[in-house]
Amino acid sequence: MTGLPEGLRAGGRPCPGCQAPMAIGEFEHRAQGRVQVELCLDCRAIWFDAYESAQLAATAILALFRVVQAARERAAHPIGGSPRCPACRGVMAITHDIQHTTRFTYWRCNAGHGRFTPFVQFLREKEFVRGLTPAEVTRLAATVGQVRCTSCGAAVDIARDPACPYCAAPISILDTDAVARTLERLQRASVPPAKAVPDAARILDALTQGKRRSQGMLSAPAPTGGLVDLVADVLDFVIPGDSP
Repeated sequence: MTGLPEGLRAGGRPCPGCQAPMAIGEFEHRAQGRVQVELCLDCRAIWFDAYESAQLAATAILALFRVVQAARERAAHPIGGSPRCPACRGVMAITHDIQHTTRFTYWRCNAGHGRFTPFVQFLREKEFVRGLTPAEVTRLAATVGQVRCTSCGAAVDIARDPACPYCAAPISILDTDAVARTLERLQRASVPPAKAVPDAARILDALTQGKRRSQGMLSAPAPTGGLVDLVADVLDFVIPGDSP
């Protein structure tokens, strides 16, 4: 794996999906200390040892958001049907879970060593993404037609397909209200204050006009043929893509 974002280093165990060495990152623990996790930017997924996901502080989740941003231009590797645990090499089981009312999926080691979670499913687990409303589907279908799957990068016909036809990930959008609540909690905890989060309607206005976030509020129109990613592109408006 080449071109790692700042804050990650090489030297991880084999990726359960593509078998290439994963990158290693250390993120803030919700109590004290650091949590070390391994990530495959090409498969767009995170390996968590047992219970590591629940140990992440809110600041760690925001740092992982930036990893998602940094990875989105890489060519994605579809995760194969039989990922193997990097600890015991056993075949992992696809698992359907629920956090409050949000459903998400991941692969788990049957021996309990950990789980392999795609980035977008991690955001679903933390309740930072949501399904599209009927009004949003209608609007996107009329303006952009296709969106880019956050999980595998494929083009998806937003009017026809509620999920990606290639990797089966549901088409979701970053929940700006949930991100704003997290940023408010961090500000109360004396983390440097963040700017106000634009609402989803305003961000969709910009994206349907072919614009993306840059150093200012909006960049010039995106290159012809650029598909909207309803997680990564919305994230650019919410959290500028500086380093973790």
